[in-house]
Amino acid sequence: MIEFYRTIDHEVTKTTVNWRIYNLVQEGILNRIGRGKFTLGKGDAYIPELSSKLVSVYKKIKSDFPFLAVCLWNTSVINEFMLHQPGKYYQLLEVDKDAVESIFYYLKDRNYSVYMEPSEELIRRYMIDEKESWIVKSLVSEAPIQKVNGVPTVTIEKLLVDIFCDPVIFNAQQGSEMNQIFHGAFEKYTISESKMLRYASRRRKKKELDNYLNEVSKYRQHYQIAATNLK
Repeated sequence: MIEFYRTIDHEVTKTTVNWRIYNLVQEGILNRIGRGKFTLGKGDAYIPELSSKLVSVYKKIKSDFPFLAVCLWNTSVINEFMLHQPGKYYQLLEVDKDAVESIFYYLKDRNYSVYMEPSEELIRRYMIDEKESWIVKSLVSEAPIQKVNGVPTVTIEKLLVDIFCDPVIFNAQQGSEMNQIFHGAFEKYTISESKMLRYASRRRKKKELDNYLNEVSKYRQHYQIAATNLK
């Protein structure tokens, strides 16, 4: 960015450029999505829809496990980005690793159709005919989540990284469909790539995701301004 300004004024200082960028961000002309990276305009924040069923389960768990870290969402929220709509969805309940089994039995005892960290074979053999099942899985530490109406749920960054990192649960969102999802998400919402890469690093997939984002950068080049780190 400083190189751009110096094509106009070769004596411009780093401090001046910082203030100009700050003002552009404050005025909504630029939106910061990572270190040295911006998008044009403020963009839209991603707010997933939460069903009454998800909210009800969260309230029960919060009441009985008040200190448990959780994240709840339904895979149906991915539909807005997909070309081909899947015929079944999963209610995802992510919790601390040590609590996965306890929450699994907690829901099972209440007659929910629930599965714990399902394998590809289990999904194919037992979940294929169920339109909507519950999946209890580990919540990765420092996962980027947000609260919607007080309920901890997925962010757009977490949604995209989870699809990329978990081809078992998100089998219907792989291949060309994943390209479509990433394209649609970057076109519609403000997304922090740095947040995505930090989370992918927690999932030990940072390099792979970084390579993938570079491969699909043609989808994003109309929405992102790349800037060098100000040194």
